[in-house]
Amino acid sequence: MKRRILILTAGYGEGHNAAAKALAFACNASNGDGTACVADVFALTSPRLNELVRRGYLAVINASPALWAVAYRQLDRSKLFSRWMRGRQRERRVLSDLIARERPAAICCTFPAYAYLLAERERRGAPAIPFFNVVTDSISVNSLWWRAGASGWFVPNEDSAAVMRRAGIPNERLHPYGFPVPPFFAQHACDLFPPNLASGSPRVLYIMNSGTRGAAEIARRILHATEWEVTCTVGRDERLRRELTALASRRRAPTTILGWTDQIPRLLMTHHAVISKAGGATTQEAIAARCPMIVCQIVPGQEEGNYELLRRHGIGARAETPEAVERELRRAFQDGGRIWGEWRAALAAISRPHAAQEIARHVFALLEIEAQREPVPIPLRAALESA
Repeated sequence: MKRRILILTAGYGEGHNAAAKALAFACNASNGDGTACVADVFALTSPRLNELVRRGYLAVINASPALWAVAYRQLDRSKLFSRWMRGRQRERRVLSDLIARERPAAICCTFPAYAYLLAERERRGAPAIPFFNVVTDSISVNSLWWRAGASGWFVPNEDSAAVMRRAGIPNERLHPYGFPVPPFFAQHACDLFPPNLASGSPRVLYIMNSGTRGAAEIARRILHATEWEVTCTVGRDERLRRELTALASRRRAPTTILGWTDQIPRLLMTHHAVISKAGGATTQEAIAARCPMIVCQIVPGQEEGNYELLRRHGIGARAETPEAVERELRRAFQDGGRIWGEWRAALAAISRPHAAQEIARHVFALLEIEAQREPVPIPLRAALESA
């Protein structure tokens, strides 16, 4: 009988769904189609309310980052959220129905709130199921990720593992395999590269986010310069796409203006640098592609750690004004791209394009070991807070 994996996610930020999707692909690729089931319990329980809350969250982090910083710190320190989550009867019931239907051998969670639902479900007498947190934040890891316990934690890098060790997580339950990214990065690691700087112009990718402050001004600034080729992705902002297309038509250097696109992995692998906010999925995909990043915005809390990871390893730069973005690009590519070359070399040490496959392999190996033992459940709880 095929061992199924239930992957739980939520639409609060880009990283949770991206990691869940990549991990599901890896599970299905290794054990056959239908192995993984991805679900958002919050969306299943109350679709309209969940969408309102999700939009409210995005509005706060984009329009009032200082307010979100306070909320993030409160979530990290207070037990109120965990107690509130344990009292969510409807969500717990939907989760229990999902587990009964899918009958997973293990659960992987890319959103931290699920641990509290699972802990409460188990406390009420439900059979224990091996549960793993797939941590999508780097360094500034909120304690919500570990306070309810788990069978293990998959973390995006050693820097984040060190943070969790200091919090008391047993080292044997920490697995710094990387952030699950689409298989495209691993499949094309040997055949997709940016052009040699000695024979061509630098290629600059600008991934524009709706909440990025001064996004249009940054785009105008880099399009005004002529030293580099430019690709801008503007999402679903049709007005901005038309404006930038008009600007691009007057450039001599090759320029591409895209709306929404599913080609971000290919673009990252074939450009020398990317300009973007320090979102979880974007940062980790840039690392997987070994594409140095110019960070133009940081949402307080989880995104601070994403930039800190780059800073610690000497990769890219922080530039939150159009002038600073242009300055950092010029600095990177001067002297034949000497600094850019140092950034790209540093990325090799932390790039993990096979992370999803490694996580899937570990989960299935653990299940295989347990299947050969006496039927004693894998311990789920190593909780660091009282109920």
